[in-house]
Amino acid sequence: MNISLVKKLPTPVYHWLRDIRYGRLPVGSINLGSLGRVKPIRPNFGLDRGLVIDRYYIENFLARYAEDIQGHVLEIKEPLYTNKFGGDRITKSDVIHVEAGNPQATIVADLTKADHLPSNSFDCIILTQTLLFIYDVRAAIKTLHRILKPGGVLLATVPGITQISDDDMTRWGQYWSFTTLSTRRLLEEAFDQDKIQVTAYGNVLSAIAFLHGIVTEELEQSKLDYQDPNYQVLITARAVK
Repeated sequence: MNISLVKKLPTPVYHWLRDIRYGRLPVGSINLGSLGRVKPIRPNFGLDRGLVIDRYYIENFLARYAEDIQGHVLEIKEPLYTNKFGGDRITKSDVIHVEAGNPQATIVADLTKADHLPSNSFDCIILTQTLLFIYDVRAAIKTLHRILKPGGVLLATVPGITQISDDDMTRWGQYWSFTTLSTRRLLEEAFDQDKIQVTAYGNVLSAIAFLHGIVTEELEQSKLDYQDPNYQVLITARAVK
């Protein structure tokens, strides 16, 4: 942009071009297109459309640490990721659920008061998107640490930027969203600091898309994979006992 020529333009035009040059677009000049709405494109996370964005990040995380999913594995609600990522490394698979009636559950227990669960039992615990529904999250983490074998691994995910799930809010209560800092601090109350790895996934685009129910198949993978620590859609944690 030739500044000397631009300065000869009428003042309003000059200010407009200057603002564009420095990324200061006038209020109201951004066209939000189909995103310029107060209700989401799809209110159900896009579950009926494809792979939900937080699930994409969860699966990337578990694929990265698939070797940890071995031996005696405990998973919440169903053995979905135990089967998907554990393969023939699994010697025993257990599923925990907080209330009776889940046909896939082998253990019925509340992680905040689970003294009946034996200590030092599991080589790996897969805990995806669960801690947000537990009010006494500190007690749950202490239980998870206790029931892991020495050297056992907790692979956990928690939400950062997310919508509220009406069904889950009504049934369980949806109490928390997390950051990398809060996740680390909570885990450090039970696990050694040097045995915890906490990572955030997401960026402003994937956050907006996730809130609108836009799914993985509708975004470029390179844009999904870009990580911006200021827009934490999903937080993952690997903690070793």
